[in-house]
Amino acid sequence: MEYQYPIDYSWSTEEIVDVIKFFESIERAYEKGIERDEVMMAYRRFKEIVPSKAEEKTLCGEFEEISGYSSYRTIKKAKEASAGDKIIMK
Repeated sequence: MEYQYPIDYSWSTEEIVDVIKFFESIERAYEKGIERDEVMMAYRRFKEIVPSKAEEKTLCGEFEEISGYSSYRTIKKAKEASAGDKIIMK
């Protein structure tokens, strides 16, 4: 996809890389599927960087607007799944 990920330039380089990995895991859930544990690990790291629910909603909303992929629905499905399950979004 040709778009820019929503990031905060006050984050460290490592944090930016980890947030991009989280958004890439959401993309994979839609494009070919991803292991539940992998997406949850990326989400936990994302929440360490973005602990605020309001900021999470803003960033994920921006990502959904530019990509069409819902972080909220993907994480909700992952939370409902069992360990080892594959998350495939439509």
